[in-house]
Amino acid sequence: MSQKRVEIPGIGEVVLSKRRGTTHLRLSVNAKGIVRVGMPYWTPYAAGIAFARERTDWINKHLSSHTKATFRSGDRIGKAHVLSINQDVALDRPKSRLTKTEVIISSPLPIDHKFTQEKIVEASIRALKQEAETLLPQRLQYLARQHGFNYKEVRIRSLTSRWGSCSTHKVITLSFYLMQLPWELIDYVLLHELVHTEQMNHGPDFWRRFESVLPGAKKLRKQVNAHKPRVIATNLGEMLA
Repeated sequence: MSQKRVEIPGIGEVVLSKRRGTTHLRLSVNAKGIVRVGMPYWTPYAAGIAFARERTDWINKHLSSHTKATFRSGDRIGKAHVLSINQDVALDRPKSRLTKTEVIISSPLPIDHKFTQEKIVEASIRALKQEAETLLPQRLQYLARQHGFNYKEVRIRSLTSRWGSCSTHKVITLSFYLMQLPWELIDYVLLHELVHTEQMNHGPDFWRRFESVLPGAKKLRKQVNAHKPRVIATNLGEMLA
């Protein structure tokens, strides 16, 4: 694989990525807001730049959804944690610790300072992973037993381009960012992967089985797709279910 980073006016940094086996140009914006153009190995970089420029509006529309929010004390992270942020000028750098219910940040810098916010995100990711490793395997096992599915193993990972996956060996991988979703949508993702233990495609048989265990699954798909796997803060007055 060969990569090149370029600055394109009106867009910003774009990663041009050449990969053997790729047959066409492909544009994507990942959960971190990185714009990438996948290219066939033989394609000149100029073609990738032109491809991105032609789609400036599409890119900027997707980048706008990656605008970073400022985290504040009292924001909720996942299902069980609340942010507690304190300014302590005696410290030499931001520090963090987790309890079962809090993400505690102490920083000599203002709350909205880049380094304080980065420490908040870093600690929040640990909290989400902790919650996911405790709750998701239990919920997956419950749903599998309830609907007659069998799987070999469940893994919790930092997936940022998808919510989950299922291998041909029935190993299910789940993103710990799922803890930011309402439980109704978490169940959608878990059942989606369980159905893949029987149907490794998205054909009619897959959706027939999916709808049999989760009526209205296709409607819920739009709600799931409206979210992105990343750290978000939810105000306690607007809690996710």
